[in-house]
Amino acid sequence: MDPACGAALAELVAWVGLQLPKLIDDVCATVCERIGLYREGDVVPRDDLHRSVELNLGFMVSGLGDPGVTPDRAAPSETGRRRAHQGAPLPEVLQVYRIGCSMLFDALVGHARRNDQPGVMDALLEASSLMWRLADAHALLLTEAYRAATAELMAVQIRRRSALVEALFTGQLLSDAGPWEVGKLLGLPLDTKLVVVAAETCGLAEESLVGVERRLAERGIVSAWQLTSTLQAGVVAMRDEQSTTVLAILRAAAGARTGMSPPYVSLTETPRALHLARTSLAEIPAGKTDVRMFSTSPLSALIAYDPDEGRRLATEVLGAVLDLPPEDRDALLDTLHAYLHHGGSADRAARVLHCHANTVRYRLNRLRELTGRSLNDPLALAELATAEQAVRLSARRS
Repeated sequence: MDPACGAALAELVAWVGLQLPKLIDDVCATVCERIGLYREGDVVPRDDLHRSVELNLGFMVSGLGDPGVTPDRAAPSETGRRRAHQGAPLPEVLQVYRIGCSMLFDALVGHARRNDQPGVMDALLEASSLMWRLADAHALLLTEAYRAATAELMAVQIRRRSALVEALFTGQLLSDAGPWEVGKLLGLPLDTKLVVVAAETCGLAEESLVGVERRLAERGIVSAWQLTSTLQAGVVAMRDEQSTTVLAILRAAAGARTGMSPPYVSLTETPRALHLARTSLAEIPAGKTDVRMFSTSPLSALIAYDPDEGRRLATEVLGAVLDLPPEDRDALLDTLHAYLHHGGSADRAARVLHCHANTVRYRLNRLRELTGRSLNDPLALAELATAEQAVRLSARRS
């Protein structure tokens, strides 16, 4: 560097060093005027802003004063980490830095123009080259620190949400936090219905409903999820008119067997809903990608909650029917199902089964003979309906 240029550069740096206190105040005022985020001081307090501007302008000036020495990297890194924890958006954080650099450069230009010292313009060019190189390095350090801190904060948030979802699934809540408190922490609306979704993982701890929380959120549907080695499960809050949308999103996202619970209202029912969602998942044939909702029938839910008891009941009530050859067994069970699900009408059941009503009546009479239970007896009818549901649930699982 030319001696005259070197002397002029040293003079520029010395002068701007004396101007730093006023320059720092001016930068802070300009930032608060131009950027709404900093105006009220809610996200970033004024004294915090002043401190970071002071540190970072000092970083720049020290680099100009001694280009051969690497300036302290702590200033931009500290600012990046702190702003991430405060929740300040990165574009606004970088805008503060650009304002500071621009005002520092404008101050150097103004002083150079007022100074007729030999080599001053060469010194200004040298200073500007150094300053913008430092600016790039500074912005990179700040951005890297911000992104690293943001990633860490997101990981913490994900782990916390997963732990809160697990608390709902297991029902083992903290003594000072009930299900509704956990729901509020997860952001679940308290005036909507809920469903639990359970999906097999595609591989070990590999999501099969990729991006499902984001896809639901894009449609205004709040959900919270947990991933284990074998299951991806979530609680979804939805209004009645959103049920079709939820099902469509799940079907579009599903990469493996996926089950849904019936809708429920109280978060205290979440462990039961998870069980029903897993039961519905198990009804889908292995290896088939499908989404299936568990029956809304309370009777089905009751049987699913204790499948062993359901199988015992089915054997006790329908054992003689189940021992028949498959063709006869299935005909009688299908007839009983159609009769029960069509208002106890032989005519309506016959239309569904594509047979004559007398055929339905004949099969129902045979059921009475084999089981010893009459469809005209309310208690016997309840036992037959329960046993029929148990047989169907058991058959879907096998």
